[in-house]
This record gives sequence, C-alpha cells and structure tokens, in this order.
Amino acid sequence: MKIDLNSDMGEGFGAYKVGDDEALIDVVSSANIACGFHAGDPVIMGRTVQMAKDRKVSIGAHPGLPDLMGFGRRVIQMDSSELEKHLIYQIGALQGLATAAGHRVTHVSYHAVLGNMAVDSRDIADLFSHAIKRIDRELIVYSMPDTEVERSAERAGLRTLTLFLADRAYDEHGALVPRKKPNSVITSPETVAARVKQLLDDGSVTSIDGKRVKVRARSILVHSDTPGSVELARTVRKTVEAGGGVVTPASEFLA
Repeated sequence: MKIDLNSDMGEGFGAYKVGDDEALIDVVSSANIACGFHAGDPVIMGRTVQMAKDRKVSIGAHPGLPDLMGFGRRVIQMDSSELEKHLIYQIGALQGLATAAGHRVTHVSYHAVLGNMAVDSRDIADLFSHAIKRIDRELIVYSMPDTEVERSAERAGLRTLTLFLADRAYDEHGALVPRKKPNSVITSPETVAARVKQLLDDGSVTSIDGKRVKVRARSILVHSDTPGSVELARTVRKTVEAGGGVVTPASEFLA
C-alpha cells in the first residue's frame, strides 16, 4: 500500500526557527507549508519550497488564523467573507512562490483553530471547499476522517486524503485530545511505532483511555514542533516500510 507521510513545516518567523525542517524534508513525502499568518514568512516559505522541490517532496498550503503570537491556536472572530479571503490569500501566496521555484502546490491542510472551525461547522467547511475549488479544483484537501471538512470537500468534487496523527492522542470518539490535557502529545518513538503498526494492521488506534477506535487514513502526520519530530518521522517511515508499505506523495496515488 502507498502511504503519504506529511509534516507541517516552515513554522518559524524571521530569525526564529521551529522544528528541524532540513532533516524532516529528507524523511517525509509531503510538506504542509505555513503561509505567513500563524507562522512563516516569504523567505522561510520560499526556502521550504525549494528544499521540497530539490527532494521531490510534494507541497501543500498550511493556512491558519492571523495569530503569530498564539501560533494560530487562539480563536479569532471573523465573518465568512473575512475567513474566505484569509484562506485564499495564503494559498495564493504559496502558489506564487512555488511557481517561481518551478514547483507546484498539490494540497491544502488547515492549521489548528482554522481547521477546528471547519470541522465544527458545515457552513465554514463549505465556504473553504468552494474557495479551494475556485482556486484549483485539482488541490487535495487533507482531513481527519468522517468530519465536515472531508464531507464538504467531497460535496465540492475535491479529492480528499484522510489523516492519522501519529504524535497526538485520540479520545474514544476518534477526536484529538486537546493539547492542554496530559499525555495529549506523544513523543516516544516506541509508542509511535506501535500506533502506526496498529493502524496498518487493522485500521485502528488505541484511545487515551484504552479503547480501540477505528481510523480510516492514507496519510500519517508528524508535527514538526513535537519534541523529537525527526526521529518520530523516521520511525513512522521505517514502520510503514517494514509492513510492506511505500511512502509516496498523495498527489501520485490519488486518482
């Protein structure tokens, strides 16, 4: 089976750096690049695009709320028109830098609260999906399975790729455990390896309270700001390959 391995990248700002993108880019098949709102800037974006192109890694826009101080993890009230324009602006910025570098944006992966807003609201999810379709109907929408984001993209006729978050704990309903709760972020390579093997073996994850939960996913995410993210990503790749899988960009295996 072909499996996409992706990570959120370019999440520094100016002189500040988050994660080891130079090492991660050698491990993943797809990079979700911050577009300057929750993190990133034109220089970092351009550098990340070039690294991805040099290594034949697919790139996607990773749009967030305009919240550099809070890393896009704080709620900001906006009307639908504002949300739509913020999304379009970020995707377009990355497309411009990618075109200039001779690369191509293949997907969109919402960041943090921006993504939560779409997960929680059919109207917002539809707003985003229709905006993406107008920009480029070939863009793939990355999504947690069985959410408004996935359903909305499918209604809009967009391709979707469902995610498994290797470094985040799940609850008994298949939702992510909030970051503020203990043990919500997983940093043990051994635990990540076991979780990925379980996903590949029977399409499930063990929730934080010990229950087996079904997860439908063709892409595995490791956050670049998780401590030890490079080792975790390498662990995911080794586990996929040991199970007979092939780490491949989604743009190469989605019809």
